[in-house]
Amino acid sequence: MQEFSQRVADPHVAHDIVVLGRFTQIYCEGKHDGAAREPLVSPGVDAGVYGDRVPVVCEECRELLVYAEQRRVRCTKDPKPACKDCDTHCYRPAMRQKVRDVMRYAGPRAVFHGMIGDAVSHALSSHHRHAV
Repeated sequence: MQEFSQRVADPHVAHDIVVLGRFTQIYCEGKHDGAAREPLVSPGVDAGVYGDRVPVVCEECRELLVYAEQRRVRCTKDPKPACKDCDTHCYRPAMRQKVRDVMRYAGPRAVFHGMIGDAVSHALSSHHRHAV
């Protein structure tokens, strides 16, 4: 847990985790309508990464976020590329697909949730992928 806390002290790591948390909440609200949701309980929450904006998600999305937090903290790439552009895929295939689904769904909708900068960054990243 101490290693986790040290790594999330890096603003880039913390930002990536927060963005994924907010994107996952957008996805969960849109795709898992009717599912029981609770505030996330995770090492990221314990470390204070989300501040007072802890994602409220269903069990499936909680599992994804806890897994993604651990993957992000353990990433050895510096600077870290977008996972889709990385040459080392550290996510299990099923989790990788779930994150793709979350990004595809939430990215365009993030602007409506006060995440204009992250939505634009996501759009430019997606455009770059298609342009290459």
